[in-house]
Amino acid sequence: MAMDQISGSLAGIRVLDLSRVLAAPYATMALGDLGAEIIKIERPGTGDETRQWGPPFLAEESAYFLSANRNKKSCTVDLTDPAGQELVRTLAAGWADVVVENFKPGTMARYGLALADLRRDNPRLVTATLRGYPEGDDRPGYDFVMQAGAGIMSLTGPQDGPPYKVGIAIADITAGLFLLSGILSALLMRERTGEGQHLNVSLFDAQVAWWANVGSAHLVTGTPPGRWGNAHPQLSPYELFEAADGYLAIAVGNDLQFRSLSETLGHPEWAQDPRYQTNPDRVKNRDSLHDVLQEVLGQRAVSQWTAALDARQVPAGPVRTLPEALAWRQTLPHPVVSVLEGIPQIALPWNFSGSGSMPRTPPPHLGEHTQEVWALYRSLKEKE
Repeated sequence: MAMDQISGSLAGIRVLDLSRVLAAPYATMALGDLGAEIIKIERPGTGDETRQWGPPFLAEESAYFLSANRNKKSCTVDLTDPAGQELVRTLAAGWADVVVENFKPGTMARYGLALADLRRDNPRLVTATLRGYPEGDDRPGYDFVMQAGAGIMSLTGPQDGPPYKVGIAIADITAGLFLLSGILSALLMRERTGEGQHLNVSLFDAQVAWWANVGSAHLVTGTPPGRWGNAHPQLSPYELFEAADGYLAIAVGNDLQFRSLSETLGHPEWAQDPRYQTNPDRVKNRDSLHDVLQEVLGQRAVSQWTAALDARQVPAGPVRTLPEALAWRQTLPHPVVSVLEGIPQIALPWNFSGSGSMPRTPPPHLGEHTQEVWALYRSLKEKE
């Protein structure tokens, strides 16, 4: 199988991708950005479910599917057919370095493709599974339910309102990134031991891990965290303010930054006020501090305050829409948006000094590379 002209730290690594939807495909797409070659196995007729998740659509493909499937070659395979099962087994044994799947538990074994068997046939193979819940819990899981069940929604939203989900499928993306880092770790370990291993990641565990410092605070105190809207439970001021023409985010992380903020706003005395002198003081008196800051910040435009605060190294900035954020990012090196054969793509944020990473090929049409993959299968069988 002719490989694309590629470069990157994973050049020469081959991934057999049997995953669908977002989390696992996002991880395999990232492997492709790093140089790996990806064959995506899809169901004939429909393929990855997200091909139909729209509108919007571009060239008959959903924007959802396009977001997580570049750098891949699509091969339609009926996994209920012994011939299709044999193709997957042969690719796993003689071609792949990594196999990724996110079927319901037991599905791969029912197809005669149990991952332990694939690793026995190819001891260097790294296998990776992504599920909704940890091992032993076979319920299906989607991002929204995970955000609810792992507690993230209990933390998100206004203090006096209902829980909210994060606007992005953060359970999927977080789990995908954990899956990616786990696969990379397993590949590194293989270089040391000569053997592959199995990795299992769940959406639920990924969301629990995402609690980070907030989870640590609960473990230390035993107190469940509450919702703070746009404020921060341990820092102040760290929230949104209304300028004359829009919203301004200010994130003060230490006393020096607060002193600079006070001076920029024309009130250096605030930094000496016993109510606001230290961060614990400011957290205790956050309401009165918000009021005095808001009175001043409402007098000028967001751009004026941003320029003034940037000059004093105070973390602050406007609340941008996505189009505004993308337009702003395009003014810097390494543009965040690239176009692959007319299909716009958001790049991943790696900026290597040497090996490089980049979107290489557009998301494939369903079954676009089926004949190519079957030709690869036949060549592998001839070598047996």
